[in-house]
Amino acid sequence: MNVIRLLIIFILIISSIVLYLPLKTEAGVNVSAGSAILMEQQSGRVLYEKEAYKKRRIASITKIMTAILAIESGKLDKTVTVSANAVRAEGSSIYLKPGEKIKLEDLVYGLMLRSGNDAAVAIAEYVGGSLDGFVYLMNQKAEEIGMKHTNFANPHGLDDHENHYSTAYDMALLTRYAMTDDTYRKIASTKVHRAPNPTEKWDRVWKNKNRLLTELYDNTTGGKTGYTKRAKRTLVTTASKDGLDLIAVTLNGPDDWNDHINMYEEGFKHYQLVKVLKKGIMKDLEADEFYKKKVYIEQDFYYPAASNERDEFKVEIKLQEPKNEWRNDEAVPNHIGKAIVYFEHQPVKEIPLIYKHPQNKKDRSFLELLRDLFFIQIGVKSDG
Repeated sequence: MNVIRLLIIFILIISSIVLYLPLKTEAGVNVSAGSAILMEQQSGRVLYEKEAYKKRRIASITKIMTAILAIESGKLDKTVTVSANAVRAEGSSIYLKPGEKIKLEDLVYGLMLRSGNDAAVAIAEYVGGSLDGFVYLMNQKAEEIGMKHTNFANPHGLDDHENHYSTAYDMALLTRYAMTDDTYRKIASTKVHRAPNPTEKWDRVWKNKNRLLTELYDNTTGGKTGYTKRAKRTLVTTASKDGLDLIAVTLNGPDDWNDHINMYEEGFKHYQLVKVLKKGIMKDLEADEFYKKKVYIEQDFYYPAASNERDEFKVEIKLQEPKNEWRNDEAVPNHIGKAIVYFEHQPVKEIPLIYKHPQNKKDRSFLELLRDLFFIQIGVKSDG
């Protein structure tokens, strides 16, 4: 009997440990995909991963890069003349016609919602001057973002090049970058777009292929689908709940819709944003007396953490040594140090520390200036 009781206690203890394991250990979530990742958008923290750094074909999620380059070109309101080369693109299409004139913005909607390969080529030729020129821009941007295991060879993701690949992690980085752009977020979250069709009596109406956005998961805020025979199903989506913004990527995922829902549900269940540092004056600052009540942070800093990880944060304050010439407050620089936030003994953020200067005359209110003028007139502030 005692043996049975001990066995039950042991099972309960093990169950409790498993329950509080971080999601990134792959507890509590199963995915069909060969590679997968769940990333928190603001911090970039990886909450779950499976073969996330393995190079794979990515199919049409390539078009996230094509879209952001088109948006950043600043030419969305310009008119593009569609080439015969664009019309000949294989696979999914928005059925452009040679010589047709269409706004670049509408091409990006057709690219993202309907995955038009003809739209991808038309965008590349217009923004990059040629397909090769655009591919150069794609890889340049990838390097800028930090996509270290990615190489783009075309603007659409078709299997026409052997050296076109990425990883789940790199595609999450790309999506995190793209989601900082208001226009991209608007396009990626659009369920239906209507575009002019100059050669017909009706407008083009495009419904987004992202079923998570249109019907399957209410928290979805955007994303991009993909498929080729060699890449299989690929999917990038974004979702938000209770202030937590997540990015999910799957490569070669036969059950990708459910993969993403499962990752999101586990992520939203186990993680919340923790306010690590509060904006404003740092009241309990342990520093030289010179800095007392004069050091502040411009913005709150949040970081995603599970309930059992709240004690894993540490903040290190580094301030410049006060200098003799700083007796005059105006000589003190604005940035006088940094706060380094550590999580699980690893640095995750450096936050500038700002010196609070006395109010400048130009910043004072009109009434304060009138008061000073009054005192000058009656001699309170005059010499002697």
